[in-house]
Amino acid sequence: MSASDRVPTVFAEPCWLVLYDADCGFCKWALAGVLRWDRAERLRPVALQRSEADELLAELSREERMRSWHLVSPAGVRHSAGEALPPLLRLLPGGVLPARALALVPGRTNRGYRWVAEHRSRLSRSIPTSAKRRASEYVARREAGR
Repeated sequence: MSASDRVPTVFAEPCWLVLYDADCGFCKWALAGVLRWDRAERLRPVALQRSEADELLAELSREERMRSWHLVSPAGVRHSAGEALPPLLRLLPGGVLPARALALVPGRTNRGYRWVAEHRSRLSRSIPTSAKRRASEYVARREAGR
């Protein structure tokens, strides 16, 4: 699905949804960093394992949903994997220039994302357990709206 396709959902809040794998320590650690960067709180995390994610990504198979993270705009536009990095960065303070750079090389951005996704278990081992625990707690608080 391309970025111009729309997810058939209307949001009550003007926020962007970040759909992530709640079973992945590396994913939650990286997401916590992004959420801390999001000082305006324009992002709301949603675990891919929740029924809300099933509704948002109904056009994707379970395997396709779990293969990457997804960013859904308040208008329902979905971006996935490396394609989601430029729009995400545009939402964050100081992220416009990195977003422009990544948007200029979408193939490399997707390959870089795919490499990280394929090696996330190995990358996770290099992150202290305490850091992953704190990240998980932070993501859970943001997901709950606290």
